[in-house]
Amino acid sequence: MRFKGAFVALVTPFKDGKVDRKKLTELVDLQLAAGIDGIVPCGTTGEAPTLSDEERRIVVKSVVARVKGRVPVIAGAGGNDTRRTVGSLKDARRAGADGVLVVTPYYNRPTQEGLLLHFRAVAAATRLPVIAYNVPSRTGVSFAAETLERLAAEKKIVAVKEASGSMDLVCALARTRRLDVLSGDDPLTMPIMAAGGVGVISVLANIAPGSVAKLTRMCLVGDFVRARELHEQLYPLAKAMFMETNPIPVKTAMRMLGMCNGELRLPLCPMGREKADKLSTILRACKGLLRN
Repeated sequence: MRFKGAFVALVTPFKDGKVDRKKLTELVDLQLAAGIDGIVPCGTTGEAPTLSDEERRIVVKSVVARVKGRVPVIAGAGGNDTRRTVGSLKDARRAGADGVLVVTPYYNRPTQEGLLLHFRAVAAATRLPVIAYNVPSRTGVSFAAETLERLAAEKKIVAVKEASGSMDLVCALARTRRLDVLSGDDPLTMPIMAAGGVGVISVLANIAPGSVAKLTRMCLVGDFVRARELHEQLYPLAKAMFMETNPIPVKTAMRMLGMCNGELRLPLCPMGREKADKLSTILRACKGLLRN
């Protein structure tokens, strides 16, 4: 299975400290209505490190049940412990996910050989397609191109969500044509796709799913003239999603737009007044791009 286009890195809505299942299904419906190409629950944007194993199962099962096979569901299943990650893979498959997103182990700072062994163990433990997630600002370690190429050649992964900010790495991977590259950084989606990427796992799509989907479709058919115009319109909004630690800005924006209550779990906390005002101004300026 190949994963192309716009995938939303879905937030996990909470109510009084618990997963809000009703709101979760409403958010899934909004994404489907806007034409999103796939849904990724329990990733960074879904505050996965704060979810219990049972909560992860609940979120993935709820999303799969609501989607009903209309688009792929890629479950976040990574962690910093290979054994626990393997357990999460089994949960994802039992829940009906179509693939898994597995982040490089954080805090441990594994070597490239450690990354290779980790992802080999992951691939051996599941029949689901594996997307590797490279986000060194979160994990403290980045894939080398050679490591990803080896994993792709061994058919251990089908794609990489690339959020290192390194266009050199993107270009090196795109040249090999051994695995698909998905942007993991909304401000760089168009440049990454221009360099050979095939889509995005998007934070921004939580509030602008139609616009993000439209951007990726333009890129996939090679219409980079119109894609650049839309990219420039979306850019301030995309940057705003990272003015503080994700998902603080996107959940704040969703609260402002009446999409959810914006509740976060510690150690994430509400955005300060000054930045919240700036975010509100950006949302008003970009209102034509939102929720469509």
